[in-house]
Amino acid sequence: MDLNTILFSLVGALVVGYAILDGFDLGVGMLSLFARSKEERDLHVASIGPVWDGNEVWLLAVGDVLFGAFPLVFTTVFSGFYLAFMVLLVALVARAVAIEFRLLHPRPLWIRFWDFAFGLGSFASAFLLGVAFGNLVRGVPIGPGFAWKGTFLGLLNPYALLIGIVTCVLLLMHGALYLWMKTEGELSDRLSRIAIYAYSLFLLLYGVATAATVFVSPFLFRKAGGLVFWGLPVLLAMTLASIPFIIRTGRKGAAFLASSVTIALIIIVVASSAYPVLVPSSQGPQLSLTIYNAASTRGTLMLMLVIALVGIPIMLAYTFAVYRVFRGPTRTAAY
Repeated sequence: MDLNTILFSLVGALVVGYAILDGFDLGVGMLSLFARSKEERDLHVASIGPVWDGNEVWLLAVGDVLFGAFPLVFTTVFSGFYLAFMVLLVALVARAVAIEFRLLHPRPLWIRFWDFAFGLGSFASAFLLGVAFGNLVRGVPIGPGFAWKGTFLGLLNPYALLIGIVTCVLLLMHGALYLWMKTEGELSDRLSRIAIYAYSLFLLLYGVATAATVFVSPFLFRKAGGLVFWGLPVLLAMTLASIPFIIRTGRKGAAFLASSVTIALIIIVVASSAYPVLVPSSQGPQLSLTIYNAASTRGTLMLMLVIALVGIPIMLAYTFAVYRVFRGPTRTAAY
């Protein structure tokens, strides 16, 4: 395994960490749009209150490592996705501000406004991240000189929009399972049913998305053998199939773990199938950005690896400590 591959794996691991951790944050936010009372929305926010900001650090880490190790990917993708990323930033900021501002004034209209901003910001963030992922799987218009040749409207193609919807449903299920762990009584029972409904819808949409991927991105299926093509997808199918059975047994932690593993395996399967391509070009495979033609110098790669080996254990230790301190059901005045 060369240095480029190690950094590629590191970026993938950070993406997986962000998708799992901030994924349930976004799912909880989307669920708050359907809460039956202010007390339920209070519980939604309280359940992620101690952890949401730490979860978003993983997204910053992805950007930092990507910028240092594969700067051409960073500059090309961000130039093409600029407007979409600005909208994503607004959604993430609105969600964060809502968490901090919603209880600063007792007026119901004030609280309801920020509750709506929290839910809508979470939905927009999940959808836009899914659309970005869909475009990266499909291929983006990178031309000669690795210059961006597309438009913002071109990013809103049917396949990317489908992946955006699939992402929202998956994270809705993930968030419901997290809230299921953090609640008790009637609300907990209702959340388990919501998770089952979201799972059923996700399974249907995921099947459609997989079939569409065969036609949209056939290059992902060229590795027709070995662990990547058979082992990981089989493991993904087994994990995904186990979720409803685990939910029905009432094992909350195991269900959330299965959901987390499902998210991780989806990302790993796609990344392993695309390797060594980081960003496929829709204008020809020779124009795709790979871990070699988009990489920094060897010295910079080594420096990024050293920084990561120092910083990531600190992130992991902080994450473990926070989740351990705030483990167990969340309680508010009404619950």
